[in-house]
Amino acid sequence: MLFAIKSVTYVTNMVAFCTVVNDERIEYDGISTDFGANAMPEVDWSAKVKGLLKAELKRRSVTYAQLVDKLAEIGVKETEVNIRNKIARGGFTAVFLIQCLEAIGSKTLRMTDD
Repeated sequence: MLFAIKSVTYVTNMVAFCTVVNDERIEYDGISTDFGANAMPEVDWSAKVKGLLKAELKRRSVTYAQLVDKLAEIGVKETEVNIRNKIARGGFTAVFLIQCLEAIGSKTLRMTDD
């Protein structure tokens, strides 16, 4: 037996779909985890954060070796190899990001190239 419930809710510039067919679509708190053809592309957050930090370092012409020294000035002990690996992975903490921004004198963070 096929059972389907379908509803569409329109909100300004947004459409929310709720469909259940043979338990193929799952919802938590009214938010579907699968929108099929209407899915928005997933954001690679690690890559985005890595790009933000690398861009700030480049804007200020700060190398990883210089970042080690600048971090040491604010009491953060890192090696150049550790910094290179953290940034390459993009899986560093928000604390590390803020420490780096503080060390290089960044007061604002540009989220886009606009």
